[in-house]
Amino acid sequence: MAMMAAGLGPGEAAAAAHALSLPAEAFGNDPRVELAWAMKAHQHAQVYFNLISSVDPKFLNLTKVDDQIYGEFRKTFGDLKIDVLDPEELKSEPAKEKWRPFCLRFEGVVEDFNYGTLLRLDCRKDYTEENTIFATRIQFFAIEIARNREGCNSVVYSRAREPAAAAAEEAALG
Repeated sequence: MAMMAAGLGPGEAAAAAHALSLPAEAFGNDPRVELAWAMKAHQHAQVYFNLISSVDPKFLNLTKVDDQIYGEFRKTFGDLKIDVLDPEELKSEPAKEKWRPFCLRFEGVVEDFNYGTLLRLDCRKDYTEENTIFATRIQFFAIEIARNREGCNSVVYSRAREPAAAAAEEAALG
């Protein structure tokens, strides 16, 4: 019924349901699937950046298990520099060997824990081609929860407040 409301007829709904039941390997490198993923990842990135720009990140909860994610992250990656990430700390073979067991701890705990998402390398900057890396959702959550709790994302929030404060001051003087 939901598919019918979305404008799909019975045949199209059945085809969509069948396609969704196929394993990922059945799609190969379908450009439509890759484009859909890229659009969803970009949308998620925009929503998250807008969120940390408008709400003090120190008070944000990204999941129901933020405390668990943060505790496990800092226990496993206590010395990882999170304000400006080194891609090698996420993508090198030794890093992958350390990240893999960490990520798997959250299978069944965090929905879509291994779903692809975009992560900023330098937390002071916006999502740009040069400042973005592909990561799993649990890596994103672990790093962004740590950035929020440790005050790294406060610069984004403060910078977003500056134009509003300047405008208010100008209006008061004007």
